[in-house]
Amino acid sequence: MNATLRRARPWLGTLVETQVAASDDTCARRAIEAAFAEIEAVHCRMSFHEADSDLSRLHAAPVGAAVEIDPRTMAVLRFALELAERSDGCFDPSIAGKLVAHGFLPPPRSPFAPNERASWHDIELMGSDHVRLRRPLWLDLGGIAKGYAVDQAIAALLAHGAAQVLVNAGGDLRVAGPREEIVHLRDADDAGIAGAVAIRDAALASSAGAATRQYRHGRWIGTHFDGCSGDAVGLFCATRVIAPTCMIADALTKIAFAAPPAIAQCLFAHYGAEVIVPGAHRRRMEGRAA
Repeated sequence: MNATLRRARPWLGTLVETQVAASDDTCARRAIEAAFAEIEAVHCRMSFHEADSDLSRLHAAPVGAAVEIDPRTMAVLRFALELAERSDGCFDPSIAGKLVAHGFLPPPRSPFAPNERASWHDIELMGSDHVRLRRPLWLDLGGIAKGYAVDQAIAALLAHGAAQVLVNAGGDLRVAGPREEIVHLRDADDAGIAGAVAIRDAALASSAGAATRQYRHGRWIGTHFDGCSGDAVGLFCATRVIAPTCMIADALTKIAFAAPPAIAQCLFAHYGAEVIVPGAHRRRMEGRAA
């Protein structure tokens, strides 16, 4: 590995950084370009804000109409619905209506308003490339799409000959290659370093309710909701999860906030994930094949 390059670009609502070690400079540059192309594709297809994203087209279509979506979006939706089922609805990708109502997301261009009784049960995946909504609802994949984009970038880097890689999207990151990487953890209030972990072939995702919470009308609200109760969760805490892939780690940070302990423990065991205890120092984590 004679060439090591680091590049960063604004995507996914944050700054995405790639760090690549490859046989030569040309290989490293090609790998980085391929990685950012994948990140751009995920952003454009799954963004709540982009006018021509899969989500925007789904929101603009009549309820019950089958909408064609990108295979990447289908993969993320399948995992979102799997996690919704396994968590008894604590994780719910149809939560966007609440985020809009509380001012965390802008209203989408849509002929309908969400039905208060609608949930993930009303999202129907049809074959490999179509989705239909049985009831009026708005989707938000922000809870897992960023992690999926990191995974796609890692796959592109390795496919283009990179030997050691790290992709970091605003604290959601993944490492691949023979070497371990030291990742420093910040306090929930970003006041300083809380510890570090050594990671090899694994992903780490962080989520802090304090970073997005707002005080309105005499109470705190935030961007994390329990899909079952509809209550805001994780308002005064942070969580960090390590897992085989970044999509899994990203999604399970929401489970750590919302799910009852018994369900959370089962899900973490099922996906081979672990919560990093705040204040832990230099713990070594090695991922398992996803």
